[in-house]
This record gives sequence, structure tokens and C-alpha cells, in this order.
Amino acid sequence: MKDTLTPPVSPVDHVQGFPGAPLTIVEYGDYECPHCARAHSVLQIVLQQLGEDARFVFRNFPLTDPHPRAQPAAEAAESVAAYGGDDAFWAMHDILYANQDALEDDDLIAYAEAVGADPQTVADDLATRAFADRIRQDVRSGLHSGVDSTPTFFVNGRRFDGLWSDPAAFIEELRAAARSGTDGGG
Repeated sequence: MKDTLTPPVSPVDHVQGFPGAPLTIVEYGDYECPHCARAHSVLQIVLQQLGEDARFVFRNFPLTDPHPRAQPAAEAAESVAAYGGDDAFWAMHDILYANQDALEDDDLIAYAEAVGADPQTVADDLATRAFADRIRQDVRSGLHSGVDSTPTFFVNGRRFDGLWSDPAAFIEELRAAARSGTDGGG
């Protein structure tokens, strides 16, 4: 059903936060999207303030027509995650959003090295498109969930169409979702 997260959060997702948190926020994002970069800044504030009450999940949804470097950036992040785990993924995630104007392969390889990944492995993965299928899986799940732009958020498994650009308003809407008793989205 559109507007419901499909599939729910699972072990294949990149999850940050507390497993038993009453709030699960899932973002479908694009590393080259300026709105996603703004959302990234807002989410850092929101997640810090919510603490143990929230967990955050990121799924790739590169909009390759307007953002041709979003796909390689997502593939580089997945390469880093495959060899360095979630901590390396989240460090790469942060660097990619901080450097949206520099996402050429050489840049991506340098960022990967900065977070402790083997630069040659990431270069090889980019050249062979080793993680393109992983990105396609995220995109398919987004399409099944009704995603048509970035960023798109789901809160506890349901599409969130409220205000996310103001941290205080976002937090209030998230707390209201938690009080409504919907499940954690997986």
C-alpha cells in the first residue's frame, strides 16, 4: 500500500539510534539533493534532542536526472558500509552531505579513505558498479512506498508529510506520532 513503508526496516538497512526506540524515522534521500542536505542538518538536531526515543534509517533514492553524481555517491557509501560497517557508513553519509558540490569519483574515493575504507576497494567497486543492485533495491522499496521526491520521510512505517524543515516543529510532530501508538516500522 502506498504511503506505508515497504518493506519495513530490516537488518539490511543502515540504522542509527536505539533499537527499542518508540520512533523510527526512515528517510529516502539523495546525496546530491540540496533539500536532503538541509534535512540532514535538521535531523542531526532532532536526533540529538530525541535521544533514546528515536532511531534513524537511511535508504538511497538517487534522482539521477537532476543529480547525476547521486548514484555514484550512494554506491560509494554502500561500498564503505560493506567493508567498514555502520559506523563507517554514517561517517561517509555525513561527509557526502557536507560536500555535495564535490562528488566525482576521485572525491568519493578520498572521502572513503578519510573514514578508514580502503581507497582501492572503493575505486574498484565504483568502476564495476558493485553496489548498483543495492541502490536499486532501495529505489524499488521507495517506489513501492509511494516515494516520488527527496527527502521523503516515514515515521513508524507511515509516510510523513508534515513540516521537517523546522527542528522544533518536526520534533513535536514526531512525538505526536509516537503517542499515536503506531508501530516502529520494523
